[in-house]
Amino acid sequence: MSDAAPREPAKVYFADLRARAANKNRTAKIKKLFEAAGFDNIIARGDLTAVKAHFGERGCDTHISPTHARTVVERIKACGGRPFVTDTNTLYSGSRHNSVDHIATAVEHGFDYAVLGAPVIIADGLDSTNIVEVEIPGKHFDKVKIAGDIARADALIVLSHFKGHELAGFGGAVKNLGMGCAPRAGKQDQHCVRFVVEPKKCIGCGQCVAVCPAGAATMQDKKAFIEKAICIGCGECLTVCPKKAMRIDWHTEIVPFMERLVEYAYGAVAGKQGKAGFFNFLTNVTPDCDCVPWSDAPIVPDIGFLASSDPVALDKACLDLVNEQAACPDCQLEHGLGVGDDKFTALWKWTRGDVTFTHGAAMGLGTPEYELIKVV
Repeated sequence: MSDAAPREPAKVYFADLRARAANKNRTAKIKKLFEAAGFDNIIARGDLTAVKAHFGERGCDTHISPTHARTVVERIKACGGRPFVTDTNTLYSGSRHNSVDHIATAVEHGFDYAVLGAPVIIADGLDSTNIVEVEIPGKHFDKVKIAGDIARADALIVLSHFKGHELAGFGGAVKNLGMGCAPRAGKQDQHCVRFVVEPKKCIGCGQCVAVCPAGAATMQDKKAFIEKAICIGCGECLTVCPKKAMRIDWHTEIVPFMERLVEYAYGAVAGKQGKAGFFNFLTNVTPDCDCVPWSDAPIVPDIGFLASSDPVALDKACLDLVNEQAACPDCQLEHGLGVGDDKFTALWKWTRGDVTFTHGAAMGLGTPEYELIKVV
């Protein structure tokens, strides 16, 4: 673990979505946040700069807008940097499991050179074997596997859609670093949990069998069954099961999972001190990750954009802003959730998103203490 001294509150910059003039539109707000957060100082002339995004699974349409990514690309170019927009291949089977399908999906969603003004590069290579091992002072790992082109980049700007997640509770900058910058082998290191079926809840629909990338889910006597020796712990069965018949031992497995995710996030920025910046987009705050092939209704109204050089503080500020909202009507949340209620715990009762902040602080990744500064 890191012996870093306690940090001062981190500066988190916030722009709401109100606009009555061209210089207040969303593109202008992203540019102002880039400057206010000091990201101009991150990029040196000639820096190969990774812009970490999430292109969305085919069928999802609430991912970050490619035009917003383009605004960041333009700012990097203005600093003299050489940007490329990137993500890593998925552990589960889907439209982003290899680089060919992944880039095709990205282009379908508008992430191509004509829109971005920068190339799309899948950072872990064609079949997720472009890997750099990074040493870290972790509780679970002393080395982590990071996608090679992200590890080798001179600078890193991370663009995250802040939303729910069935295992992590919520996904923001830390999850985009930890899971999103890892190749498949690194993703499997982090998950390392095994699912079982509660037969009384299972209705035998077979959806888990259809999505299981490892063939661990089968039907036996009209009920789903998961072979633990084959299961890779990706959680896709949990996402699609209509009766939530999939479970793990949440009391013993969820905290170590979250700690492993945080340690991978630490590894993703290791060696990039002063060379990494983070945007979180608090729009279309859906219950699920953009890895699912659908987009559910938002759970709270759109809030705005945030930026910081501290990913832990940034995620904490976003969580607080979400919880300050009343839930949207006719969404996945239970009726009656209002201002101050914990929205993601209400969605995914077993999650421990708070570990992002405690273990992130213990690792020296960042601090949950922040000063929110509004940019107008």
